[in-house]
Amino acid sequence: MTEFLIGSHVSMKGKEMLLGSAKEAASYDENVFMIYTGAPQNTRRKPIDELNIAAGQAYMADHDQRAVVVHAPYVVNLGNTTKPQNYAFAVEFLTAEVKRAAALGATQIVLHPGAHVGVGPAAAIAQIAQGLDEILAAADEPVQIALETMAGKGTEIGRNFEELAAIMAATAHNDRLSVCFDTCHTSDAGYDIATDFDGVLAEFDHVIGLDKLKVVHLNDSKNPQGSHKDRHTNIGYGTLGFDVLNAVAHHPQLATVPKIMETPLIGPDRKHGVNPHGYEVAMLKHQQFNPDLEADALAGKQFTAFLTR
Repeated sequence: MTEFLIGSHVSMKGKEMLLGSAKEAASYDENVFMIYTGAPQNTRRKPIDELNIAAGQAYMADHDQRAVVVHAPYVVNLGNTTKPQNYAFAVEFLTAEVKRAAALGATQIVLHPGAHVGVGPAAAIAQIAQGLDEILAAADEPVQIALETMAGKGTEIGRNFEELAAIMAATAHNDRLSVCFDTCHTSDAGYDIATDFDGVLAEFDHVIGLDKLKVVHLNDSKNPQGSHKDRHTNIGYGTLGFDVLNAVAHHPQLATVPKIMETPLIGPDRKHGVNPHGYEVAMLKHQQFNPDLEADALAGKQFTAFLTR
């Protein structure tokens, strides 16, 4: 029987770096986790020899953590055809990011495909494919770039499966590309995750192929299907709901795929917020919704306290 793979986005900072990330994931009872190698809003990165990789990997092995997923920053855009300097920088940065991911032991690096900034999808798709070819030709490490399904906000590329398939079809490195399936984004893009996830998965298999689905971002959505908003909320507290996301998390066709939550802090603001991931992991592992998640988190109760009620 395949072990249930569940985790979340955790921080990587300070001197502990990867070791600190693994410790945080363990504190939430996670066996996979996702990191940014630096802040997602910028491209400042530490050298590989300062990432504390050996200690982090030893801790992961000791705590039966199965995988670390890397997420590329939001600010690089391979799809911008109007600013050649931005494209060149994105290729250079992502080539180095693939090498960092490999050094960390990751096999998947999640990437928002990019945005066409008004020029139109066709030009952006062609340039994204070209950029991926340049990156993967220069970085031959055993890492796949997982193109993320997007909500279709603004001029985002990846708002449907066909756009991701078009990128893959235009590259010479198709074998080094995969997909990160975000439940919030895909619902916001218009797919019926809430009432027909099996149908959506069948469509994905037809257009792209299930063998390409290597990461799931397990997020509830604040907005209804087709809203194109991209607003995550906590598991069971959005328009998808706990039963739907629990079924996705335990779907037999996705058993070997890491499920990563990117759900928001609970509380009045970021400064005073409480991380929900330990509570959400407990709900999904026990397949039982906690209607008092916010109160329990703010009170600092045990992750599994709801099971005794």
